[in-house]
Amino acid sequence: MTSSSLLLQVRDLRVDVGERTVLRSVSLDVPAGALVVLMGANGSGKSTLGMALAGHPNYQVTAGSARLGGADLLGLPAHERARAGLFLSFQSPPDVPGVKNNLFIRTALNAVREARGLEPQDAFDFLSSAKQGAKQLGLPEAMLGRPVNEGFSGGERKRNELLQLSLLQPRLALLDEIDSGMDVDGVRAVVELVQRLRAQGTAFIVISHYLQMIEQLQPDTVLRLDQGCIAETGDIELARRIARTGFARAAATAEA
Repeated sequence: MTSSSLLLQVRDLRVDVGERTVLRSVSLDVPAGALVVLMGANGSGKSTLGMALAGHPNYQVTAGSARLGGADLLGLPAHERARAGLFLSFQSPPDVPGVKNNLFIRTALNAVREARGLEPQDAFDFLSSAKQGAKQLGLPEAMLGRPVNEGFSGGERKRNELLQLSLLQPRLALLDEIDSGMDVDGVRAVVELVQRLRAQGTAFIVISHYLQMIEQLQPDTVLRLDQGCIAETGDIELARRIARTGFARAAATAEA
């Protein structure tokens, strides 16, 4: 695989959170339209990778590099990384009191459209697209006019993340346990949306332990993260083995 065919290139990434080194030396390649599943025990650094790539100030990159579409990702502030096409869904999406959901998403969308050289979307066209997207994802239309995630259930928060993903259509999406709190219909909505966006070229890094969803997503690569390093690389069979034996047995098998 040539470097020109890659969307994301991460090399020897080291990340500190406070006084603790969480990621020690992580390297991975993600081509456009590819889907990588990241698995690992609690505390292995899965969420840290997404936060660091997105530019969260509490996650300090102390070594290594990350390039998105050939550009230095780590040299950009968080909002410019989003404008460049990086999307991060939170494991626990926070409330944003006082900010209407539709205004929040439309502002983000028009910032991305500006970065792509497109005209901003007016309120009428945006609301039409947002209502259609919300209906497809099973998110009540009334949620569009409420403050972001305020009073939303766990599943509604995740569906709201999916709505943002659907409308923003990023180049790279990092989904952190997007299935958590979702019912069967919610998981189906995740799979359908991911498949649609992959066909348009969006690449994904999906953090999940839910084997049924992972199988439906049909990942190109499965990675097992352990103690801040990528300990094992494989395909869907690696995910099945982890689901069958657990992380401790998977680590022992890899070392044998």
